[in-house]
Amino acid sequence: MEVLGVDIGGTNINAGIVKDGLITNQSYVSVNAEDSEAQTLERLFNCIDELITHDTQAIGIGVPAIVDVSKGIVYDVQNIPAWKEVHLIDILEKKYNISVHINNDANCFAMGEKLYGKGRKHQNFVGLSIGTGLGMGIIINNEIYNGILSGAGEIGMIGYKEGILEEYTSSFFFMRNYGLSAKEIHDKAKQGDDLALTAFSEFGKHLGEAIKTILYLFAPEAIILGGSIRKAYPFFKESMNQKINSFAYPEQIKSLKIEVSELAESAILGAASLCFQKLEVTT
Repeated sequence: MEVLGVDIGGTNINAGIVKDGLITNQSYVSVNAEDSEAQTLERLFNCIDELITHDTQAIGIGVPAIVDVSKGIVYDVQNIPAWKEVHLIDILEKKYNISVHINNDANCFAMGEKLYGKGRKHQNFVGLSIGTGLGMGIIINNEIYNGILSGAGEIGMIGYKEGILEEYTSSFFFMRNYGLSAKEIHDKAKQGDDLALTAFSEFGKHLGEAIKTILYLFAPEAIILGGSIRKAYPFFKESMNQKINSFAYPEQIKSLKIEVSELAESAILGAASLCFQKLEVTT
């Protein structure tokens, strides 16, 4: 069975054809936060058009927003301000004449890890996507927990210091405090740049505080780190763990696994899994 998985991120739309658990072809287009609803939809169409074939049986999409899964409506996309209320399933099903399924992008990341990645060995875990923003998908008893409008797990919106957690635990932190992207800081850290190393040390402390909040709320078996900033894990691991070790219940910490995703495109795989689940196909 061939399906098309799409990950709408804060800066890019990534899509891939998924067959037998493998991504066989991919396409990418950039996202411009200043675009209108129609312009962003056109970018999405272009990405899909590059890949879709007569063998494609369904489209699964992860969106960085709250989602009415049953009605196929996307609300209030934080990184695409023009998307206030987009009837995405209706739009795409009319255009492509195949079934479309949507969910929150962090949920799709967690589902991708559960089916294909490090989540396979855990019944209860949290997938924490660290990139343009901070997203969280929650797996309880091997199933995704959506909450109302797929809004469970919006940890980045929790108030923290002078703003919200996302401002301290995503690319916002580096741009606001250092005037460079996370990737630029990472490149400098790999060269031993002191300022870059300090930046990641501070970042790790904030991420550790976020993880402590997750532990108090869910007490998961594992937290799986995803998103582009996970690649810099060696540079923030120590300071992050120092914060986590101040958690009030040390026995709980002994059982916790912090893992880093090894899947290149877990969000695409998770989005595709929406189709497999709906069509009751074993992947």
